Amino acid sequence: MAKDHAACCSTAKKNIFKNRLFIVSCLSILLLLASLFISSLVPFRQAFISYLKVIWWAVLLGLFLGGVIDHYIPREYISKVLSRRSPLTIFNAVLLGFLMSACSHGILALSMQLHKKGASNPSVVSFLLASPWANIPITMMLVAFFGLKGLFIVIAALAIAVNTGFIFIFLDKKGLIERNKNSVEVSRDFSVLSDIKARMKNYRFSLFGLSADLKGVIRGAVALSDMILWWIIIGMLIASIAGAYIPTHFFHRFMGPTFLGLLVTLALATAIEVCSEGSSPLAFEIYRQTGALGNSFVFLMAGVATDYTEIGLLWANVGKRTALWLPVVVVPQVVLIGYLSNIFLK
Repeated sequence: MAKDHAACCSTAKKNIFKNRLFIVSCLSILLLLASLFISSLVPFRQAFISYLKVIWWAVLLGLFLGGVIDHYIPREYISKVLSRRSPLTIFNAVLLGFLMSACSHGILALSMQLHKKGASNPSVVSFLLASPWANIPITMMLVAFFGLKGLFIVIAALAIAVNTGFIFIFLDKKGLIERNKNSVEVSRDFSVLSDIKARMKNYRFSLFGLSADLKGVIRGAVALSDMILWWIIIGMLIASIAGAYIPTHFFHRFMGPTFLGLLVTLALATAIEVCSEGSSPLAFEIYRQTGALGNSFVFLMAGVATDYTEIGLLWANVGKRTALWLPVVVVPQVVLIGYLSNIFLK
């Protein structure tokens, strides 16, 4: 028995040292500790902690909601609403994204959980695009910053999410992206509402049941964190380096209302996109300094389409072709709308 226990512990240790979340977390901690002794790393530490303060609640909320979905929502529900190749599926995904109140990194957890539960790849992409910049709290924030032009940003974000979903349905039909193997066949007669009513009728409230439910939610959240959290930390590391060491005057000099300014904004959005709540003030600062609404729009939207965190998660969990098609389909739409905005919405 002692030998078996020792072998089990040894295997667990080996698994921990191979775990990507453990490796990335240790790297982050080492860099933060090193910054206490190396002065050149202090700006990195300050930027990293600043980003962490902005997004920690959204990531935890996303993981918690993902755990709730994993425990409470049967795969048949998601397959019924979000797995069919139809325009209604895309509108359902975009509406769901609009109703969610989490930033881009919180939405990553939810989108991966929806995929795990059977949502089609086109609907996952539409959900991922719609929620960060078109959810209700961010709509209020953008209107506060930009006035009525903030509504334009939200409407344009929704339009891109819907249009991208339609394009991905076409790619799906042509076999150019992966199919979600988690989807299940659901009868056309299956009613989500009727099934919910039946489950509620049979549910018996008890402390034991609540305890079991809580454990189920936590299990789902932990499994989800192991899947996505290491990508988010990598994104924060790179964003912190960019935010700490790219001079501020670079933004003002090279991000004017020109096509070159749009391209520079696109490149920076790829590097420093962290969170919708954190990016919104910076997007407004770009608009205030340059008067280029299109650049602000590109900064907000392109981050989701080109950010290494989103693409890496799609690559690892949804499919390589889906991940590669995301920037190919979305970036031209974002740049075009940004360019036209700089011309007509000065």
